Amino acid sequence: MTIQTQERAIQAYEQWLSSRVIDEGSKDELRELTHNENEIVDRFYKDLEFGTGGLRGVIGAGTSRINIYTVGKATQGLAAVLQEEYESPSAVIAYDSRHFSPEFALEAALVFAGNGVKAYVFDSLRPTPELSYAVRHLNAEAGIVITASHNPPEYNGYKVFGADGGQITTDTASRVIEAIGRIGSFEEIVKLDRVEAEAQGLLVWLGQEIDDAYTLAVAGVSQNPEIIREASGDYRIVFTPLHGTGNVPVRAVLQHLGFQHVDIVPEQEQPDADFSTVQSPNPEEHAAFELAITQAKACGADLILGTDPDADRMGAVIQDDQEEYFILSGNQSGAIMLHYLLESMKQKGTLPENGAIIKTIVTSEMGAAIAAAYGMSVFNTLTGFKYIGEKMTQFEKTGEFECIFGYEESYGYLAGNYARDKDAVVAAMLIAEAGAYYKAQGKSLYEVLQELYDTYGYFAEKLETRTLKGIQGVQLIGGIMSAWRESAPNEVGGIELSQIEDFSLGLYDLPQENVLKFRLADGSWFCLRPSGTEPKIKMYFAAQGSTNEEAQARIAALTQDVMARIDAYIEPFQK
Repeated sequence: MTIQTQERAIQAYEQWLSSRVIDEGSKDELRELTHNENEIVDRFYKDLEFGTGGLRGVIGAGTSRINIYTVGKATQGLAAVLQEEYESPSAVIAYDSRHFSPEFALEAALVFAGNGVKAYVFDSLRPTPELSYAVRHLNAEAGIVITASHNPPEYNGYKVFGADGGQITTDTASRVIEAIGRIGSFEEIVKLDRVEAEAQGLLVWLGQEIDDAYTLAVAGVSQNPEIIREASGDYRIVFTPLHGTGNVPVRAVLQHLGFQHVDIVPEQEQPDADFSTVQSPNPEEHAAFELAITQAKACGADLILGTDPDADRMGAVIQDDQEEYFILSGNQSGAIMLHYLLESMKQKGTLPENGAIIKTIVTSEMGAAIAAAYGMSVFNTLTGFKYIGEKMTQFEKTGEFECIFGYEESYGYLAGNYARDKDAVVAAMLIAEAGAYYKAQGKSLYEVLQELYDTYGYFAEKLETRTLKGIQGVQLIGGIMSAWRESAPNEVGGIELSQIEDFSLGLYDLPQENVLKFRLADGSWFCLRPSGTEPKIKMYFAAQGSTNEEAQARIAALTQDVMARIDAYIEPFQK
C-alpha cells in the first residue's frame, strides 16, 4: 500500500471523527483505534465497493466497512436510478438474522422514503427468495436484501434486485455505481424519520399476508400433492435452518403438503447472528450437518435438510446402501430433483414441448443428459443465479421457452415462475417430495441416484479453493489466471487438452467474465474462476466414466495435476 493511500485513509478517519452526521457510537468505536494505525488504514483505505450484486463487507465504522452510512449512500444512489427510470417507484426490503440487519434495512427504507421511493419492509427476518417473490407480487421496481449469505458472522451485505425479482446485472449495477459516485459526502444523503415516512405512506410494513401467498406459490410447484399427502406419514425429515431465515417458511410449505414428521434441530432452530453451533453456516460445508446427522441417527430419519442464513441455498443428506448418512453434492441433489420433475410431468402429460433447463457453466453435465432424454432444451449461463434469473425473464417475455428448472452446483435451485432467485424453500419441498414419492414405490433416494448413474453414466465433480487475502492475494489470483490463459499445458492428468474457453472474450453471447474452462479429450473438464465476493480462486473439476471407479480415478488425476501446478505457483510468494 502506498504512502499516499495511507495518508488518505488517515484523513478520511479524521473526517469521520469531525463529521456532524456520524453518530457518537461510531465515533467512540473509531476513537478506540487512535493508537492502531494499521486498523485505521484498513477501515479507510478505500470505499466499500458496490459490485454487480451490491455490497458485502465486515460490519463496523469506516468507509471500507458496512454500516448505516455506506448502506445509506448505496441506497441514495439506487434511489436516484429508480427515480430516473420510473415515475413513482417502489422497492421491497427484507433482511436476515445477521448483526445489524434490521437496522440496515430500516436505514435503507428511510433513505428511499426521503427520495420519494415507497419502501415495503418485512416486519421481521425473511428469506431472500421471498423477497424475490414479493417484488414480483407487489409490482415493485426494486428489492433489497440485507444479508451476507453464508459468510462469517462479522460480515453483512446489501443485495439488490430489479423489477423482475432477479438480482441486478452489470448494466443496472453500472448505473447505480455511477450515481453513488456522484455523492460527495454523507451529508448529501436524504432521508425521513420513521414516523414521517409511515405517515406519508412511504414506509409500509409487510407481514403474514405475503408469507401465505409465498407459501402457496412454492406449493404450486408440487407435482404429486395427493400422493405425497398419503405417503408423507411414513416419511421422516430432520431439518436445520442453521440459525437463519429458513425455519418458518420451510416448515410452512412442508406442513402445507402434509408432511407429518419434520423434526427441527433444536440447537440451530432460532436465529443467531453469531451462528454459534457451526464454524460456517453453509450447507455446502459437511460440518454444518453434524448435529442434524446425530439427531437423524437417533430417530431414523429418511432425509436431512439444511438451509443457509438467507435460505437461498439448500443441502440434503440421505442414507446410502449401508444406511449411513450420505451428504449429497449440489449436482447430485439437482439431478434427483430434475429427474423427479421431468418424470412426474411426463406421467401427467404436463411436460411442455418448449421446456428448458438452465444451468451454469460449472454445473455437472449430468443434468443436461437427463434433460435431453426428456426432449428438453438446455441453456448454460455464467456462474451466479442472477444469470439464470435473467434467462428466465427473457423466456417469460418472448414465450420461446418455458423454464422448468434452473440450478447451479453451489446448492442453488429454482422451479416455478414465481421468483427469480435460488430458493432453498422450494428445493427443500421438492427433494422431500421426491423422497416420499419414491419411498412409496419401495426405493430410497440413494437408489434413485444410482439408477440415474446407470442410465446416464457416472459423473464425478469436485471443487477446490485457495484463499489469497490482501493486495498480494489479488495479484496472485491475477497471475494464476494469466499463466493458464497464456501458457496452458498440452495435457493435464495424462489426458490431452482439447479446448480452452476464455469467457473474458464474451463467448456464446454471454457477458464477459474472468473465467477459464478447459476441456480434455476424454470429456473431463476443469474451470478456474476468481470469486466475486471473497478473496478466493475457485477450481471446478468434472469427469465421467462408465463406472464410478473410472469416474473417480479420472477426477482424482485431473485434480491432483491442476492443484499441484497452482500450488507451485502460489508457494514461492507465501514464504
